[in-house]
Amino acid sequence: MPPNPNLCPHETNFHCMFIFKKVADLQGWLNDERARGRSIGFAPTMGALHDGHLDLVRMAKRECDRAVVSIFVNPTQFNDPKDLEKYPRTPEKDTELLLPAGCDALFIPPVEEVYPPGKNFRIHLDFRQLDEVMEGVFRPGHFEGMASVVNRLLDIVQPHRLYMGQKDFQQLSIVRDMLRQLNSPVELVMCPTRREADGLAMSSRNVRLTPDMRAAAPVIHQTLQWAKTAFETMEAAAVQAQALEKLTRASLQPEYFDIVDGISLLPVPTRADSNFIVACVAAFAGEVRLIDNLVLRGDSGFKGLWYVIKF
Repeated sequence: MPPNPNLCPHETNFHCMFIFKKVADLQGWLNDERARGRSIGFAPTMGALHDGHLDLVRMAKRECDRAVVSIFVNPTQFNDPKDLEKYPRTPEKDTELLLPAGCDALFIPPVEEVYPPGKNFRIHLDFRQLDEVMEGVFRPGHFEGMASVVNRLLDIVQPHRLYMGQKDFQQLSIVRDMLRQLNSPVELVMCPTRREADGLAMSSRNVRLTPDMRAAAPVIHQTLQWAKTAFETMEAAAVQAQALEKLTRASLQPEYFDIVDGISLLPVPTRADSNFIVACVAAFAGEVRLIDNLVLRGDSGFKGLWYVIKF
């Protein structure tokens, strides 16, 4: 491929990674890779990368010939403009992290490349209740924006496999349903949540936690673990009430603690009501909103319910 001012190779002695800013340049490289019979794994991110993101890249690299990562802070999925403004942006650090993880191509476009002026890339699908419960209650419109940008990025990259993390379980559920509705050939691979040593789910937002809130935040995962045991003998309503109390006592401000069917995301009253049950939680730690989840029942059956599941 001839030199291109919009394509910048970064390399070590062992690996080379290309950085693309323009759709046409990325697609030219991808078309050449596919013509050579190489499979493409894709991990969309909003940057401020941590080890959870890097797990997506490592898995994509293990399972596919080429691992592609996008960094795009999508303005259409932020309900609060202040949250968009505060979202951490660390492109130089992200680049340095991706190289040893095995990333082959980084797509880091300006907004006008993803959303060219005069074109409408919003998709309008019926997700039934999937986008109305939990996050949908507190972030109206978020999932339409999320689904639209994921669909747009998939249209650009056209990967064989899409890698996303379990921490955003509702997002995964909606992307899975979007792929089904669009008859997409892309396989969705769910990667397990990467946690800090104390159990806190890794998140780009964690860097904004104050020392006091960072000390309190692991209670979220501790409460999920307690709920998994408690739900063996208690009904969901009682588990939910006690979980909310535990979070509040830890100086967190919970928005919800829901026990739901892992496919429909509808409430599950008792353990006997579903073979696949997930507890999902959102809580503020000071000014930082954190989410997490834990499968309460159905780990073994979980794998067959998605296109591809990796634990």
